[in-house]
Amino acid sequence: MKRVAVLMGGPSSEREVSIATGTGVLQALQSLGYEAQAFDFDHRVVDALRAFAPDVVFNALHGIGGEDGQAQAILEWMGLPYTGSTIQGCAMSMDKHITKKLLAAEGLPTPAWDVFDLSGGTLPLLPGLNLPLVVKPVDEGSSVGVTIVRTHDQWKDAMIAYSERYGRVLVEEYVGGREFSVPVLFDEVLPVVEIVAEDTFYSYEAKYKPGGSRHLVPAPIGEDLTARLQVLALSTHRLMNLRDYSRTDILVSKEGRPYILEVNTLPGLTPTSILPDAARSIGISYESLVDRLVRAAYQRGHERQRSSSLKGGSTQGA
Repeated sequence: MKRVAVLMGGPSSEREVSIATGTGVLQALQSLGYEAQAFDFDHRVVDALRAFAPDVVFNALHGIGGEDGQAQAILEWMGLPYTGSTIQGCAMSMDKHITKKLLAAEGLPTPAWDVFDLSGGTLPLLPGLNLPLVVKPVDEGSSVGVTIVRTHDQWKDAMIAYSERYGRVLVEEYVGGREFSVPVLFDEVLPVVEIVAEDTFYSYEAKYKPGGSRHLVPAPIGEDLTARLQVLALSTHRLMNLRDYSRTDILVSKEGRPYILEVNTLPGLTPTSILPDAARSIGISYESLVDRLVRAAYQRGHERQRSSSLKGGSTQGA
């Protein structure tokens, strides 16, 4: 294994975040001795990847196109092994409504919610949920488009604004409390991270602006709560049929009750991202983290080729 293609950028609203993740991954791979090259996820990507002929593709995309199964489908079609979850896991996890329905069906705690389709031009009335409410696009990440609605007038204004940009929005009851995120790496739960945001919530700016938030690793909480959050994260990872790594965001109310918000199938690997901080706290460097993900993808590809060869051989022998 020598050549690694780093897929980044793309047309989503998280393009800049993806480029930051991809740049960090690219530098790590090059420092490890790989022949690594960056590729933008655009209409030229198939031809560009074919010309480079990578042994592995590191999927550093974020948002629509990269985390919803589209990029995964292309790479599967091309027969290229890649890091991260499969088409199915990504497609389910990217849709917040599907994620919450699965969580509720499994008995995992998540805030009460409703979903509205704004594509018909009719603005919905305030749902039968208690104010304040959190409104977010169904299929965006990195807190893109998240709004907290506290009054009827704010609800009306929010629906007008969302109808101009999004087809569906998810509305859930606001849970005040502490914010945590729990990464999973190869079915092993990493330390719980508490997020202390400078904003009113963990917004896009708080996530990626230097000084926008602080990560407390490990989170300053008791062993019982730590164990509960880790169990919830691993249960979510397995429920959504995820692979390699994920990160589950959880709110803990003032009464001490945890609520799962969503799961990230391709957690950010930027200088301000949570997963690298959690890994570093248990002695896994950024370079080692990247190397492990690449090697796991390569091994899957190698085993798949070997399996195909054995099946072909047996057919010919028969």
